[in-house]
Amino acid sequence: MTRKVGFIGAGNMAQALVAGLIERASVSSDMVRIAEPDERQRERVSQRFGLVAEASNAELVAWADCVVLAVKPQVVNAALSGCAAYFGTTKLLISLCAGTTTAAIEQLLGTTARVVRAMPNTPALVGEGATAVAPGSSATDADMTYAQHLFASAGTCVRVPEAYMDAVTGLSGSGPAFVMLVIEAMADGGVRAGLPRNIALQLATQTVLGAAKLVRETGEHPGVLKDRVTSPAGTTIEGVSVLERGGLRGVVADAVVAAARRATELGST
Repeated sequence: MTRKVGFIGAGNMAQALVAGLIERASVSSDMVRIAEPDERQRERVSQRFGLVAEASNAELVAWADCVVLAVKPQVVNAALSGCAAYFGTTKLLISLCAGTTTAAIEQLLGTTARVVRAMPNTPALVGEGATAVAPGSSATDADMTYAQHLFASAGTCVRVPEAYMDAVTGLSGSGPAFVMLVIEAMADGGVRAGLPRNIALQLATQTVLGAAKLVRETGEHPGVLKDRVTSPAGTTIEGVSVLERGGLRGVVADAVVAAARRATELGST
């Protein structure tokens, strides 16, 4: 990964990716820069990673081979103002902006601009992110491979058609919040059953982490793994029966669909 990478925006997600590049992918800090309008934030990120922090997006774009657009969707136009002349076919732009299509960015930069759309999630902050990437009309296979390498430094990355990106947003983009609710609810149940709060939260957190790792590393269907711990007339099947009566499966699936639908709405405004 020898490209010079510039980040427009220095929020949590940008910092997670910078950390992945520098701390886990062994990219030299002189190959990474950020542009951020807030002076204090620029100084914090510069000091944390030992990299150059710019105030000007255009100067960053002029320097970089790959630009990661890590800003809110509503400020995309302003963030790329004055930058179009630097793109053409020579630079890659990776957009993290939820609901913003590659076509919308290509319209700003020119139809030949190489654009990749990405949807990471907050566990990237601890190197366990789940990211999907999709190509724009001019993105090459090499661009997609590079984008996957970049996000793999902060977790897992998969390649999907852009038509799937709103569904990705609803599932893995919003999903961490759903899992946090489950962890909190499990801990509350532990407290209700008599455990001290700190112990209940520790056990609930590790249980979710361990269960997820078991699914990932065995490759087995979650239902199969669930069946292995539901003994006849045992404790687990009692709890599972309560969850089924409460409609847990349907509620969680509906939450993912609702979040995906909202991503589509945001992209059309």
